[in-house]
Amino acid sequence: MKIKPLADRVLVEPAAAEEKTASGLYIPDTAKEKPQRGTIVAVGNGKKDEPMELHVGDEVLYGKYAGTEINYEGKDYMMMRQSDVLAVI
Repeated sequence: MKIKPLADRVLVEPAAAEEKTASGLYIPDTAKEKPQRGTIVAVGNGKKDEPMELHVGDEVLYGKYAGTEINYEGKDYMMMRQSDVLAVI
């Protein structure tokens, strides 16, 4: 990965959006929600008073409006602060 987040930021590759409901109905593209989970692909060094607790490969949950969407080499990523991550799965 050529992108290196700074300070307390992490780069997350979002999980694919759900294609079907639990009952088997297909969801059209216009009705799909943004995924709120993903895998960390790069991390920064942290801050002096706040060390980095997340690691590359962690699967995480994040808020609906967290981070900034980035498209790099044809793939979509989310750049966000460590504090925007709600939980590690």
